[in-house]
Amino acid sequence: MTPAKREAFFARLAAADPAPRTELAFASPFELLVAVMLSAQATDRSVNLATAQLYRAANTPAAIVALGLEGLKRYVRAIGLYNTKANNILAMSRLLIERHGGEVPRERAALEALPGVGRKTANVVLNCVFGEPTIAVDTHIFRVANRTGLAPGRNVAAVEDRLLAVVPAHYRQHAHHWLILLGRYTCKARRPECWRCLVRAECGFRPKTPAPGAVSAAGRARRS
Repeated sequence: MTPAKREAFFARLAAADPAPRTELAFASPFELLVAVMLSAQATDRSVNLATAQLYRAANTPAAIVALGLEGLKRYVRAIGLYNTKANNILAMSRLLIERHGGEVPRERAALEALPGVGRKTANVVLNCVFGEPTIAVDTHIFRVANRTGLAPGRNVAAVEDRLLAVVPAHYRQHAHHWLILLGRYTCKARRPECWRCLVRAECGFRPKTPAPGAVSAAGRARRS
């Protein structure tokens, strides 16, 4: 994808959604951190359902520690890998109290030193809470970056590096959200909905997927 196409690509996404936000529900940095930790291999909807109940009972590191492991598990057991996630959230909460006065740190190294917090989780927190122009590459963004030709790469790290290099600086703050929403709702894994995609003119994917009605019409035309 050329620089001109990348500029147009993000200009279209920005015009349609000037201030995109994560679909995870949160009211504090700690709530977002917990939600992102729960979101691995889970939908945002399922996480929001769980945290809506959890945060009424415990939404601070001290409250999570007081809840205890079995108490925490009762709230998140509907989430995939809940045993591991609950253990990590409890350990993370304890470390926040011990090392950071119960506050979520702003530094990447400090975030990634927390149990269960990897680069992607840290990127989401840095972007959504602290306004850093980070790009957290998940399966949706990885697919969009490769399929469209925006920032091809063989692995998540390569795609992140490429995106940071090629996304125009004035779009970098919101790029993560635009790309994840594009992958989640339009540029889907099994069948991208190219016929309604805002950036189909800039996208390098060939051939474009036709609308379901167009496929039926083409078949009828061939038979007639």
